[in-house]
Amino acid sequence: MNDRLEEMNRLANQCNCGNKHNLIQIEEIVIAKDALDQLVTFLQKKAFQHVVLVVDEQTYKAAGEKLSNLLHTAGFQHTVCKVDPDENGDVMADEKVIVQALLGTPREADVLLAVGAGTLHDVTRICSEKTKTPFISIPTAPSVDGFTSLGAPLIVRGFKQTFQTQAPLAVFADIEILMNAPANMIAAGFGDMMAKFTSLADWKFGEMMADEPYCPLVESLTKEALETCITNRDHIARKNEAGVTALIDALIVSGLAMLIFGQSHPASGGEHHLSHYWEMEFLRERRPQILHGAKVGVATSLLARLYKEEMQTILLDRSQVKDPFLRKRIKDHQHEIQAIINNIPETAYFEKVMEKVGGKSSTFELGIHDSLVTDSMLEAHKLRERFTMLHFLNEELMYN
Repeated sequence: MNDRLEEMNRLANQCNCGNKHNLIQIEEIVIAKDALDQLVTFLQKKAFQHVVLVVDEQTYKAAGEKLSNLLHTAGFQHTVCKVDPDENGDVMADEKVIVQALLGTPREADVLLAVGAGTLHDVTRICSEKTKTPFISIPTAPSVDGFTSLGAPLIVRGFKQTFQTQAPLAVFADIEILMNAPANMIAAGFGDMMAKFTSLADWKFGEMMADEPYCPLVESLTKEALETCITNRDHIARKNEAGVTALIDALIVSGLAMLIFGQSHPASGGEHHLSHYWEMEFLRERRPQILHGAKVGVATSLLARLYKEEMQTILLDRSQVKDPFLRKRIKDHQHEIQAIINNIPETAYFEKVMEKVGGKSSTFELGIHDSLVTDSMLEAHKLRERFTMLHFLNEELMYN
């Protein structure tokens, strides 16, 4: 993986897309069965003095306890900061948990270890930014693509907001730990990757219609990660070493693509807006949360149907579009837009592959009622200023 980091930086330096790219500053990415041992060696090489493990009850059992023992044996001073779940047993990246993590971090700490999946990484990432202390990623489940990204999606006053912070200093992904992750978390990681079908479609559409920033290099990296998952879907379904390795590799590369671009466009489109909308509603109703990847996997299926049906209608009859500028853009890019929607698989494909890997394939299975689905289809695009097809269909047509 480290050779690939150098190659990505070389390509980013040579990219002439016109956007300012971030070079990857991550010093080491290890995906191996002895990743925790290699982590200890890395900490020794960096001469860190006081290490903080940010964990919850489950991730402490999965990796934190073993890591704590390794650190003790190696003579490291370390603190285990264990954050608490809410009344539903969910650990949320909200103000309460962030404050717990900050208060549990001693002043002498010189490195934070995010031992967990997406939520604990988001919490650790914001603490790292605020305390100016580097953090290292130790994934305990291949469930999200945010391990290596800059963004930290947080719940602030009940509202989902993404803060641009910093990437980890290094990533150490232990394959044994990842293979033992709950099956639904492995399926969630696959769902987060399937979401790239619609996020990439939304991104290209936004560039054509509204001149949103775009980069073919970052697009190609994200597509490469998506193809890795598709090619290895049978192995991922079996949760064997080849499948879990392919999945965590794809999730890391997707995060690196976002890191280079500096924004989440390649990996987060209308399907993520639906997911965030559902999450906030569940918070208001005080219901147990659903894994992020499970939500975006199902949301991708919904948008596949919407985009293929509604955008095809627009291509056949541009008079429905309010803005003459956008009508002209559609005319000028008709063939490209047709190609975009043709490249999104049918809804049945997403349902089939999600079921194959043991994931949920419908909002009914997730416990999301029809009225919430309807509301989100009409309102979720307002959560972020981004010209997705979901935004276009809600805001730019005559009947709206």
